[in-house]
Amino acid sequence: MTLQLLSEAFYRRKIGQIQARMDEQQLDGMLLLDVPNVIYACGFFHTPSERPLGLYIPKSGEVALFVPMLELENAGATWIKDIRTYFEYPGEVHPVEWMVKEAGVKHLGIDTLTVDVYQKLGEGVIVTPMIQQMRWIKEPEEIAFVEKAATYADYCLEYILEHAGAIIRDGGTELDILKACIGATSAKMKAEVGEIFKLGGSSVVGTVHSGPRAALPHGSPIERKPQIGEPMIAGIGASVGGYHAESGATFIIGEPKGDVMRCLEAAMECDLAGIKALRVGNSCTQVNDAALNVLRDYGLGDAIRHRIGHGMGLQGHEGPWLAPGDHTPLVAGMVFSNEPGIYRPGIDGYRLIDSMIVTEGAAKVPSRFLATHPPEKRIIAI
Repeated sequence: MTLQLLSEAFYRRKIGQIQARMDEQQLDGMLLLDVPNVIYACGFFHTPSERPLGLYIPKSGEVALFVPMLELENAGATWIKDIRTYFEYPGEVHPVEWMVKEAGVKHLGIDTLTVDVYQKLGEGVIVTPMIQQMRWIKEPEEIAFVEKAATYADYCLEYILEHAGAIIRDGGTELDILKACIGATSAKMKAEVGEIFKLGGSSVVGTVHSGPRAALPHGSPIERKPQIGEPMIAGIGASVGGYHAESGATFIIGEPKGDVMRCLEAAMECDLAGIKALRVGNSCTQVNDAALNVLRDYGLGDAIRHRIGHGMGLQGHEGPWLAPGDHTPLVAGMVFSNEPGIYRPGIDGYRLIDSMIVTEGAAKVPSRFLATHPPEKRIIAI
């Protein structure tokens, strides 16, 4: 299937869904200020700065895009006809205060506000997470972008498996491995979707860290050469058309030592338990418990340093959260990461990452690298 940027018809449908929700909260209009929410509702990708930008959605009728003057031409290239501008930030009147006056309704919902701006506004302004929560459930067009992004994250891991051995033999470091795999994947993305999505947020990012540094959940690559027998974590995030997916694996450099394979097997069973539990009707925290209990059963409870996963979409990390305390019930169309992690400070670490999609049946996993590369196939020959 050839992907296309989301159409005006898609965004008009999205606006209609938002307008239909306004009655529930007795709103006369909604002002979106958070960049991902603006993209979600109208598809206006831009480079955010300190200058606020807002999308106003009335309870009925056409939307208006509020932008600083320097964004006039970019905003005019969208499907939205009503473009209103302010000159500069901060201005004699704060731009958000100006937007609220332009909206001119009695009960206005706003998706995000700082305290200082909230204090400038009059009565009738209601801060609501309505749009963020609508974003949790993706439509088929959005899911298609997530699935495509997952293929690029997988490709990056395939490149590491094929080329990291030669890089290490030549004296290469974590940084060299990361540079090579990101470069190859970026080139592939540019050739396949670059022109179509150059304004739509397509990119690939990642990290590679090895040995004792693999015990850092958010480790960064350094000029360190991975050593024989060590685990090496690669975590890759990709986005296509603004929608994110992740894939990640722990590789073994040369001959495995000690309990390395047992840890990899525990992480893989944890991953599978998370996938199995990702079913409509279960809560987010139930999925987290089902997955992480596998590590506890392996005697690795002390090595758990984080939740099993997080939501993904127009942001790499967004709600809901597969974590303790999030009792959100799963609904078809939600997208999550699945990240079993085993971290033993000063010794080693292991992490896997799959992207998962909630369906009416079993979870769909667009990340395929782990499914096709069990632990024994992730050994990098040196």
